[in-house]
Amino acid sequence: MSETALPKRVAVVTGGIGGLGTAICRQLAQAGCKVIAVDLAARDERVVAFHQELAAFNGAITFEAADVSNFDDCLQLTARIEQEHGSIDVLVNAAGITRDASLRKMSPQQWHELMRVNLDGVFNMCRNVVDGMTTRGFGRIVNISSVNGQTGQFGQTNYSAAKAGVHGFSMALARETARKGVTVNTVSPGYCDTPMVAAVADDIRAQIIADIPVGRLGAPADIARAVNFLAADDAGYITGINLPVNGGYFMSF
Repeated sequence: MSETALPKRVAVVTGGIGGLGTAICRQLAQAGCKVIAVDLAARDERVVAFHQELAAFNGAITFEAADVSNFDDCLQLTARIEQEHGSIDVLVNAAGITRDASLRKMSPQQWHELMRVNLDGVFNMCRNVVDGMTTRGFGRIVNISSVNGQTGQFGQTNYSAAKAGVHGFSMALARETARKGVTVNTVSPGYCDTPMVAAVADDIRAQIIADIPVGRLGAPADIARAVNFLAADDAGYITGINLPVNGGYFMSF
């Protein structure tokens, strides 16, 4: 086991069967965690594929259905996990959706649907694990933001606002928990090779890649490695940061 490998911690990954979420689950399991992937039950075909893809982990990665936009659902989820698997040590909030439109055309429904998942979901999960983490004196929370929370993006006032809010939330919670052994950090992926980016028009995707200094889209594993670094036991002196993983796409002072 490597120097930064995790002991047998219980890790929860929301959005766990998505492109980034699956890679994060795999990375944490390889590091020694018992991983629970959380996602909507309605994605039956994807749940089956997820289990097939990660069958080699022999039960180290399991699935729980929950709607992170619903506080009571998150409350019941954390209670089930703690009863079946033990205390939650690591929480990765990777659940997210897009509802793109220019602000002039954006409906209140598009705004509120996105906020309920991308921002309320972070509150709902953190609120239900933070008491236990601070009481036990250990916890690692990693919230997934986005480069577009730093730069903004046309047609994404809702998404960019929510992702910027994720880091503001993380910094504030990091201050509240820093002396309790709980770290709270943000990872901001750039453009990655996921179905969300694959859906972008070919010419726009080509321009995005041309603007990335390393010359390629990120791989989900690139993000997962950053999450694993921040989730490690010996990362206890790192809290309140935003770790950009974007191939140099956005560099700031």
